[in-house]
Amino acid sequence: MSLPELVARARSGDRDALEDLLGVIRPLLVRRCSRFLPHIDDAEEAAQDALVAIARNLNGYTGSGSFEGWVTVIASNSARMTYRRLRRRAVESGAAELPETADPRTTSVVAGTRLDLMEALAELERSKPQVVEPFVLRDLGSLPYDEIAVITGTSLATVRERIHVARKFMRSALITKL
Repeated sequence: MSLPELVARARSGDRDALEDLLGVIRPLLVRRCSRFLPHIDDAEEAAQDALVAIARNLNGYTGSGSFEGWVTVIASNSARMTYRRLRRRAVESGAAELPETADPRTTSVVAGTRLDLMEALAELERSKPQVVEPFVLRDLGSLPYDEIAVITGTSLATVRERIHVARKFMRSALITKL
């Protein structure tokens, strides 16, 4: 059965189709969350949270834009929330604050890069919140510009401008981390 058929059947209340749909999209969710989170266990946790959100809100998918785009938005938001929760938990538990940059002696290159990315994204969200979603959907979610315009409800020109502004900010933020 095709993905659109699974989505339609799941939205109509077919529990078996919903289970099949969640099984089909789970690897996509883990891949999307892994682009944000340095450890696979954290990515798996974020993907699980995204699966629950998708199951609960499947009728909220309106059909404008692709289903994969809708799923990418949920996965991206879930990964970012998981990162914030992990960071808050580390600080609240009395552990030393998370380092500003990863220690190369104890952190893999990939994990360190993702930690830097998440910190830069947090800075971007504080200073230019309107550019975060288009940037995340394009550069981390790999969605096409026209689909991002549909998802965000903005023009293609606005999407391109916001992504340009975000990339410029991120480039600067990540270079200062080196």
